[in-house]
Amino acid sequence: MLKGKMDKAKLPSRHVTEGPARAPHRSYYYAMGLTAEEISQPFVGVATCWNEAAPCNIALSRQAQAVKLGVKHANGTPREFTTITVTDGIAMGHEGMRSSLASREAIADTVELTMRGHCYDALVGLAGCDKSLPGMMMAMVRLNVPSVFIYGGSILPGKVPAGANVPEDFATRDLTVQDMFEAVGRHQNGTLSDEALAVLERVACPSAGACGGQFTANTMACVSEAIGLALFNSSGAPAPYESRDQYATASGDAVMHLLEQNIRARDVVTRKSLENAARVVACTGGSTNAGLHLPAIAHEAGIDFDLFDVCEIFHDTPYFVDLKPGGQYVAKDLYNAGGIPVVMKELRKAGLIHEDCITASGRTIGEELDLITGEPDGKVIYPIETPITKTGGVVGLKGNLAPEGAIVKVAGMSAEEQVFTGPARVFECEEDAFEAVKARSYEEGEVLVIRNEGPAGGPGMREMLATTAALSGQGMGKKVALITDGRFSGATRGFCVGHVGPEAAQGGPIALLKDGDMITIDAVKGEISVDVSEEDFESRRAEWPGPRQTEYTSGALWKFSQLVGSTRLGAVTHPGAREERHVYMDQ
Repeated sequence: MLKGKMDKAKLPSRHVTEGPARAPHRSYYYAMGLTAEEISQPFVGVATCWNEAAPCNIALSRQAQAVKLGVKHANGTPREFTTITVTDGIAMGHEGMRSSLASREAIADTVELTMRGHCYDALVGLAGCDKSLPGMMMAMVRLNVPSVFIYGGSILPGKVPAGANVPEDFATRDLTVQDMFEAVGRHQNGTLSDEALAVLERVACPSAGACGGQFTANTMACVSEAIGLALFNSSGAPAPYESRDQYATASGDAVMHLLEQNIRARDVVTRKSLENAARVVACTGGSTNAGLHLPAIAHEAGIDFDLFDVCEIFHDTPYFVDLKPGGQYVAKDLYNAGGIPVVMKELRKAGLIHEDCITASGRTIGEELDLITGEPDGKVIYPIETPITKTGGVVGLKGNLAPEGAIVKVAGMSAEEQVFTGPARVFECEEDAFEAVKARSYEEGEVLVIRNEGPAGGPGMREMLATTAALSGQGMGKKVALITDGRFSGATRGFCVGHVGPEAAQGGPIALLKDGDMITIDAVKGEISVDVSEEDFESRRAEWPGPRQTEYTSGALWKFSQLVGSTRLGAVTHPGAREERHVYMDQ
């Protein structure tokens, strides 16, 4: 609890609470039941992505109440508000996925506008699903206010009831939504009955919370701790655990301490802390989407940290946390094994963590790790001296097919499986590829190419989980490769290369590929190439008709397509901190 009343002379909320001219503004606060004392205290925005779209966000409203208790305990005045979420599990496999990445920008924009419009002094942000996590963190860094992030928590693993008539491999494992997408592939392949599919869909997702494997939501939750915006271990407890409330309350208390010390989001998010975050993504076999979101967060701070920087760290980091989709365990298991603090403690043993980075507690990473007594359990978290593999679970690629880079998740793949050469089978959009996979109109050994799915060309940079899961369900996940200028879900497994840049809409080499072109993907060397000479590429470019026309010629998706930049730089939609002349917190 802070001692005494904080001087608001330099805080944004003075513009809506102080002096005779603000009597009209104060009248609104009295209308909402605030006291004179509460109006005179710092105002803390408590932003949530609560909605009824999916289980990821359904518990956030209750958790926000716990945050508010912490703010009040520390003599602050919480002001709760909500923003949107597009939940990828629901949006997946159809036109709705175009809204996903654009929602990240909308979340950051709406949190920024709410904070600016009402002159809040600090921010606690709660998020539960894929794009809402980076969107909330981007807003914190953009505003540069004292900020604490808190994850809504993961879902509990699903279990098939005893005696259910489902294949043994489903009956004996912890289920996630990834298994449901793969079950669809098995059903299409005739190896899973209608009855079994109906059983699985009823038990795969048994509670509130975000998808349980090391997919995008849990990956970015781990990032929130590693980058310093979240309290240590706050991302681990599953959403249904009421023990999450103690982390929420502590987060509300912590943001008031940061406000008192004037520790702002850009004091926390630095080049070093971004490197720490990338280390944690790599060693946990995290989502390839981190290669998009970390540069976007860096952009909000004016830090140069692009896909190549991220992938360089991935390459030098051992993979030692055995999580789905490449491994065996789910987020709840990681929490029970000690969570991200134990993981970061292992990274420190190898000199792979910057210990001087400040965190949401006001202490440094090193000081926080000194308090951690847990050790690797050898099942979920391996000792770093004996990792699963010596390099990270996510790899960057570059070559004449992707001059601006590409990214692939290799967690759970052997070195032999990380090299693939085959002829291209080109599809102009995801729907065409999915129909071909359903009809089995592709051949073993091919490289399936899905283009026109980049941030601008899609528009929206859709994820391809429906297609990749169908391939896995057909038993073909390791017998073909897939590349795209779009994205892959964190739940994707198999040799699937995303973020190929420049995208087709920008005239990148992927736009010029033809059926039969021989493509080589070498994740061991970090290369992706096609056996087409520069001369042939130039002649193809001369014949290229230009970007594919889409139906999205107005509205939010049109706006996103017009503003969005390179995937390599995070697919951001504004100039970022390097160009700013006005810092919100200093107004």
